[in-house]
Amino acid sequence: MATDSWALAVDEQEAAAESFSNLHLKEEKIKPDANGAVVKTNANAEKADEEEKEDRAAQSLLNKLIRSNLVDNTNQVEVLQRDPNSPLYSVKSFEELRLPQNLIAQSQSGTGKTAAFVLAMLSQVEPANRYPQCLCLSPTYELALQTGKVIEQMGKFYPELKLAYAVRGNKLERGQKISEHIVIGTPGTVLDWCSKLKFIDPKKIKVFVLDEADVMIATQGHQDQSIRIQRMLPRNCQMLLFSATFEDSVWKFAQKVVPDPNIIKLKREEETLDTIKQYYVLCNSRDEKFQALCNIYGAITIAQAMIFCHTRKTASWLAAELSKEGHQVALLSGEMVVEQRAAVIERFREGKEKVLVTTNVCARGIDVEQVSVVINFDLPVDKDGNPDNETYLHRIGRTGRFGKRGLAVNMVDSKHSMNILNRIQEHFNKKIERLDTDDLDEIEKIAN
Repeated sequence: MATDSWALAVDEQEAAAESFSNLHLKEEKIKPDANGAVVKTNANAEKADEEEKEDRAAQSLLNKLIRSNLVDNTNQVEVLQRDPNSPLYSVKSFEELRLPQNLIAQSQSGTGKTAAFVLAMLSQVEPANRYPQCLCLSPTYELALQTGKVIEQMGKFYPELKLAYAVRGNKLERGQKISEHIVIGTPGTVLDWCSKLKFIDPKKIKVFVLDEADVMIATQGHQDQSIRIQRMLPRNCQMLLFSATFEDSVWKFAQKVVPDPNIIKLKREEETLDTIKQYYVLCNSRDEKFQALCNIYGAITIAQAMIFCHTRKTASWLAAELSKEGHQVALLSGEMVVEQRAAVIERFREGKEKVLVTTNVCARGIDVEQVSVVINFDLPVDKDGNPDNETYLHRIGRTGRFGKRGLAVNMVDSKHSMNILNRIQEHFNKKIERLDTDDLDEIEKIAN
């Protein structure tokens, strides 16, 4: 597979980059059109057509479906307060907190955000008052139903509690008033119920929850609808906003919706790759990448592996090729509905398949203790073709978890991908060693 031109000189990285000049890689594909004439198509454009677009709502729902327990988080919590003399710095009991207070909270999926705001709502409901007292917004119908399930589970010892869903398809007669204590729904329907249809009196709402704020602002129209709902609520209504991420757009939205908030967020965890050994393999083609993969599998014992591809097409091809070689393979890609994806992940967790081939957008939040190897069949890049360092960290972080050592192997097949790899090394200040997959002894060494 590796030719003489790939020989690494004193500066291994520079030599590797130069050696690509001998590769017969084309930026354009040539193929006949319908009339047999030869036309050129831009390979990058064709590739982009196959790429999956990130669906934050689907990913959030997937995380909820596959979580069987809370994640163990080593992040430090950072509590911010507008008032520097805030009692939050010195309180020793819940009573001293003077709850309820407005809150903006950020933490990753699986840390208990839903349970936190459900408890806040349940604590404020007066069952004798037969009208909505708590209002919760979710970005999608499916996420609203998931949150509703949590409310029903946590409120099962509260038999008087009633819950209504303000979602598409739940049609009520005009002039009707809602008698349920908690309403959970999507922004458009909730806005209609509060203003146009007047099913809800917003002035009687005591707790307003805006869940999945990062997903909310990624959905057309939801941001404006949420702000319009918030402006109908009374001044003394407790406002709670939760988000898994806290980029600038989420923060600006949160400030519009939650006045004078307490802010609880996670300090950014140090990017650490100390428990993961990283390597790269030089290849000339997709087929050589596959052969390198087979050589790795032939030389070391792998409990379970995750293999990341850039496009659905590559992922489907690779899964089929691995199956032909006798591997137990699971395939995860965006054309599958969320419930199907959850079932695939569960089978992988249970060890029914040993290899999970996935496109990037489907794999966030998957924690499988037995994953010992992560293969980047394609290196992660953003929409502009630059290294996606966050995704790289997230991908190879699937291994080296739970205190174990992990192994990450990156497939490099062009000058461009070599450049991407070099920039990833620079970003993390971690050298990624070259691995010759034709040398079985060398592969065996990396497993020890």
